[in-house]
Amino acid sequence: MLLIHVQKVTPRVSYTFKQICKRILGIDVSLTSKIETFIAHDGPKLSYGKQPLGKELYFQSVDLLFEHGLNDIDIQVFDWEETKCFFEVKNPDSALPYDIFAATFYLLTRYEEYLPHVKDNLGRFPATESIGYTNNFLEDPVVDIWAFKFKKILLEKYVDLQFDEKKFTIMPVVSVAQTFAYKNKGVLRSIGGGIRDLWRLKLDEFTDRIKVSLGLKKDPYDTFDFIIGLQKNKKRKSKVLFGLGDYSNYEKNVGYNRPEHHTIIKHIADYIDIGLKVSYEAVGSLSILKKEKQRIENILNRRLEYSICSFFKIKLPEAYRNFIELEIGEDYSMGYSGYSGFRAGTCTPFMFYDLDYEVQTPLVIYSFCFVNQGIREDFQNEESVKNEIIGYIEKIKKVNGIFIPIFSNTLFSDLYGQPFWKSIFEFIWNIEDE
Repeated sequence: MLLIHVQKVTPRVSYTFKQICKRILGIDVSLTSKIETFIAHDGPKLSYGKQPLGKELYFQSVDLLFEHGLNDIDIQVFDWEETKCFFEVKNPDSALPYDIFAATFYLLTRYEEYLPHVKDNLGRFPATESIGYTNNFLEDPVVDIWAFKFKKILLEKYVDLQFDEKKFTIMPVVSVAQTFAYKNKGVLRSIGGGIRDLWRLKLDEFTDRIKVSLGLKKDPYDTFDFIIGLQKNKKRKSKVLFGLGDYSNYEKNVGYNRPEHHTIIKHIADYIDIGLKVSYEAVGSLSILKKEKQRIENILNRRLEYSICSFFKIKLPEAYRNFIELEIGEDYSMGYSGYSGFRAGTCTPFMFYDLDYEVQTPLVIYSFCFVNQGIREDFQNEESVKNEIIGYIEKIKKVNGIFIPIFSNTLFSDLYGQPFWKSIFEFIWNIEDE
């Protein structure tokens, strides 16, 4: 166990050190504000504060972990060794030139998303507004990198210190906005789609629509047997998250109560963990979210554990408070649409910290770093996609994190997507965990 002396054991201090020490590095930590307890301790220890107590291992702090509420913080990002950091400290006795603990808290809590900012057309916090994007470290899991630098310092001081290291893993997630392209759409939507195909002279799609409706051909978006096949060949903790929201300008899935919709969800649930793709409308509405949660629980006959927000719209802190109230355990929305990278600066799951209430919550956040939503200009061929994936995997392996790519079932269809996405998904699936 590692003992840490702080001037005051605040919820922020407890949250940050437990995330870095226990969840990332795998070492138990105890916090104390009593000098006599710290002095009497014979095992590994350090102090974190404005000034060292004596000659102990010491890390200088800034004020963030000892404050309450939100403040307009001036962030200056600097190059540090092979990474970047902020919250520089000046005491020469400090083992690090930056307060990586305050910086970690700032990123994990999404502090910047609580402050005034320009939203995009869907009301989201844009990647381009983030400190990671503007300072060129969005593509690095800096929190985990900092934690491993902290570990190195600990081992230089305490060579026998033991860490229960986690392993690099891969967790593919499939978000299902449309279970079917043609099937189960209802008479009016099917007729309207057929007329639209003819008007645009998309005769192949019109023909496919007729064949699917007559049961002569499999629906092109029904790519789930492909996903299940990979799961059978190699057990992996993947997730398939279904949208069950009402039809709207943002939600285009088939009706949640269609028998064939239920059948395919239950079929997939025999092999893969199933969760809910929270509709755009439900992200900001507890009553709508409760309705969608009830729908999927009635289909699965089990409690909902996993969620992802449509368009990755996370309205903080209201959306996550609603998830907590409805006892949703894990969320996979922490990332940006159209930009790969680490929105919260980490590839390790973390607990959601509510900055308004100053409390750690039971909701576990899984941050994804790779997504293809729409057709990105830099994703025109298989090689460019694989190179980006390999780059992220190499970074995440160094810190024993989790690589979470987000896919859509429609990408594996021949209807609109590029044909190489199936092989990309197989490529990811066949990479060995370590």
